[in-house]
This record gives sequence, C-alpha cells and structure tokens, in this order.
Amino acid sequence: MYSDRRTFLKSTAAGVLSATAATTGLPAPLEAQAGPARAGVFEMPRNMTLLNMRTAAGPRLGVKLPKGILDVAAAAARYKMPAPIDTDDLLQNGKGAMLATLVAAAVDGPAGLYLQESAVQHAPLVTRPEKIIMMGFNYRRHAAETGTPIPTNPTLFNKFNNTLNHHGGTIVLPTAAAKQFDHEIELVIVFGRECRNVSEADALTYVAGYCTGNDFSARDLQYLTSQFMIGKTFDGFAPLGPHLVTSDLVGDPNNLRLECRVNGEQRQDWNTNDMIFNCRQLISFASRMMTIKPGDILFTGTPHGVIFGKPKDQQVWLKPGDRLVCSVEKLGELAFGLV
Repeated sequence: MYSDRRTFLKSTAAGVLSATAATTGLPAPLEAQAGPARAGVFEMPRNMTLLNMRTAAGPRLGVKLPKGILDVAAAAARYKMPAPIDTDDLLQNGKGAMLATLVAAAVDGPAGLYLQESAVQHAPLVTRPEKIIMMGFNYRRHAAETGTPIPTNPTLFNKFNNTLNHHGGTIVLPTAAAKQFDHEIELVIVFGRECRNVSEADALTYVAGYCTGNDFSARDLQYLTSQFMIGKTFDGFAPLGPHLVTSDLVGDPNNLRLECRVNGEQRQDWNTNDMIFNCRQLISFASRMMTIKPGDILFTGTPHGVIFGKPKDQQVWLKPGDRLVCSVEKLGELAFGLV
C-alpha cells in the first residue's frame, strides 16, 4: 500500500517529474503512453455560443446568433442538411464541421428559423456525459475560510448525471435528508476530444468550451463521512448554463470573473486567476488518472464566500424560495430557484 497520495502520484510517473511538476507537485507525463493522446480527434465547434433547448422530444441544439437562437433541427430540415441533435451529439460524435456548415447556410435564413432566447426553455448544457469530474478547494481563500490545508495535489471527486440541471431550473431540496444547503459558483470545462496523459502545454486544445456551473452542496452530508459524494449527488445539484461558449471565444480561462448572488445579495465575487491549480494543470492531472471523453465536464472549484466558510453563528443555509444567479465572465448568467 502507498503511504500517501504524493507517493502514489510520483510512482505513476515512474519517479520522473517535469520542471512544472517540480513546483506544483503534479506527476510528470507518462512519455511511453503520450503518443496516443490525440487519437480520435474530432471536429470541435468554433466561434459559437451554444445551448440545449427543452422540447417534448428531448434536448434540441440551438446556436445563439445576432438574429436570435437558431433552431438547428428546423434549419437542418429546411436546407436538407445533416446536423447534430444536441450538444452531446455534437461533442461526442465530433460534428463541429457539420454544424458550422449548417450555420453558414442558415445565417441569412428566414426569421422562422430563429427563436427569441426569452421564449426558449433551457435544458442542461450536456445531458449524458460519461464523467462529471469535480475539483475541491482550488482557491486559497476558500481553503482558508473552511479551515482546509492548501492541497498539494488536485482534490478530485465526482457527481453523476442525475445531478445535471439547467438555466431557469429548480432544485427540490432534500430536506428529509439534509439541512445545510450551500452554493458554489464554478467555471466548468467541457471537453471536445478524447484526453489521456496530456501535457499542461497541450491541455487546453482538448477543450470544446466553457460554461457557468454551481456545485450545489448539502454540507451536513458532505462531511458526514470522509468522502464528499453523498453531500454532492442529490438530483439537480449540478446546474449548468445558460450557454456553452467555445474556447476560442473565451480565451484564457484563468482570467475570468465569477459571481454568485442569493436573492440579489452578492455572496461570491472573485477571479479564476486565483486558482491554486489552473485549468491546464487540472486537465493534465485528471487525464493521467482517467481517459476523459468528448462531452465530459470538469468543475474547477469555487472561490471564497460560501455559507460553510462563515462563523457558525452566521451560517444561514439556503432554503425553499431562494433564488440564485451565478455568472462567469463571457459565459452568461445561470439562474435557478430552490423549492
């Protein structure tokens, strides 16, 4: 048995650390396995702001354009062209080029192909990822406010697809099981290529785009055991939205403002440039532990300002009737309510 995580991580790299790893504690790339990392490269979407629309037939892809939200299925039917059904089909099956061709044909199309976003009912931005990877304690002030030592390696855990929620949605609080409900605004990475044993230098080339997310939590259950899972995996505890913005439109993911407001009151306001492990490091680290697939998502951690970080006599937990609005710069506002 390995004595601790650092021993384990070093052993996976055969004891060889890169120059970056020497300063961050991350394991070096496994050079013998690095060759196939780009296998299965798909055409990722570019220069697009995407969403899934809720319909009776299931999620349906939309593209935000100056004229409104392009209904991709309606455009495909009009122009008799193939198109991805939703973001999962787009990412998991590498249909970026197919979508770009359709958008180019429809950009000057009739008004009937477009919807006003105010009339759109949003679905989760992804609905069937193979993996939802979570990162804990990735901002120094958040670690400090919760009395958590600064991690020496990324603290990864997971959620499941039952937690996926959407802009304009609601979370039914499981009040029979928990009482201490808390918010966590986060930048979420959405992958567009299969990713395994990638370097920090190449890490962002595997990203399709980014979105705003909230790692909603039941703190009393999160800390009931040594594992976080039961406090993180109730139905609807991973709202995402409103948009999936492609990586080329976002630029540097580690220079984005994050905000969270509860009933109009500012609770969190910080910047992703304060991450302990930046997005490149997180992707590289996670890709050495597992194969990340197109359509998988990675929550990158929350900054300070959570309820759990307040003195106990000031902890007023979230309750039915509360409304949360979360935003990440360039990605739009994610709003949801609690019942």
